[in-house]
Amino acid sequence: MYAIIKIKKKQYKIKENKYIYIDKIDLKTKKEIFIKNKNIILIFYKKNIFYKKKDTKLFLIKIKILKHIKNKKINIIKFKRRKNYKRKYGHRQQLTKIKIKYIRKKNGT
Repeated sequence: MYAIIKIKKKQYKIKENKYIYIDKIDLKTKKEIFIKNKNIILIFYKKNIFYKKKDTKLFLIKIKILKHIKNKKINIIKFKRRKNYKRKYGHRQQLTKIKIKYIRKKNGT
């Protein structure tokens, strides 16, 4: 069973009890949140695929925020040969490590 969800305008493929890194979200660590209706794009559940809004709203995904980290540094270098022009920049992307607790159908359906 897996799902494709949308968090902060990016799509991620997730499975139960797995860890993924996403762009930093401004929530405290050890907090558990639910992903509902409009942020679930596709669910593969018991050999069936659910992708329509009316079908995906029957599911609930629970995630736990584990920690906030920085990715490894990326160096950006710009230069123009023979013009005495050289610039060096660096960037470290901030990430959030999350664990997918479960993907389940809502109660009463």
